[in-house]
Amino acid sequence: MNYYVVDAFADALFEGNPAGVCALNDWPSDERMQQIAAENNLSETAFFVKEGDGYRLRWFTPAEEIDLCGHATLASAYVIRQFLSPSSDPVTFYTQSGILTVRPQGDLLELDFPVREPVPADCPPTLAEALGAEPLEIHLYRDLLIRVKDSDTVANLRPNMDALRRISGCKGFIVTAEGHDFDFVSRFFAPELGVPEDPVTGSSHCVLVPYWAKRLQKTRLVARQLSRRGGTLFCQLADGRVRIAGRAVLYLKGEIFV
Repeated sequence: MNYYVVDAFADALFEGNPAGVCALNDWPSDERMQQIAAENNLSETAFFVKEGDGYRLRWFTPAEEIDLCGHATLASAYVIRQFLSPSSDPVTFYTQSGILTVRPQGDLLELDFPVREPVPADCPPTLAEALGAEPLEIHLYRDLLIRVKDSDTVANLRPNMDALRRISGCKGFIVTAEGHDFDFVSRFFAPELGVPEDPVTGSSHCVLVPYWAKRLQKTRLVARQLSRRGGTLFCQLADGRVRIAGRAVLYLKGEIFV
């Protein structure tokens, strides 16, 4: 199968989040796709097959299949527009999270994703110790959204991954604060999924954007994920959807022999 690695939400190589992208003619078994994702050992590997006017798209971490992934969707759309169907506008994907579209906006690619409105939640008793920071506010959708004091606190976090893994009831941990040069900043940890820290996480912004739009009273927001690689996301809350735009850069093009 043709295989690509694309740095998503990146302005240059070795920034953003590298996603594996497998362009398929037919579906392999779920077991084989999981084996490939584990072998690639990236936070997500995307697999797609042409279906009607669009593409059926699935995402796998090294440990399991997930229901939504932003950066690997951006990377898949980049591959389709660069190598398979340059005139596609928008690129349409059929996924576990419904129909997702990606369209060009200047030199950006813009994802049209579902809103995931978080709700207030109780703070797990071991969370502050596991994070190494005191939560100011806790919300939950699939992942736990944790607001902390400021962007420096987010940047300097050194969480205990084993302790996070032992906290039940959520797949991942979104730590966020209001930014200085950006509307808000965040980091994302998902040790249970085999992803201790995800460099740039599109799906977490389906939760972050409605949260910060309400808090900051604005619908257009520029976000920065403060991982070591870092990435910038241009976001908008509109028509009950979250639009997340960023750039993509090709790192690798090759073949997988299975």
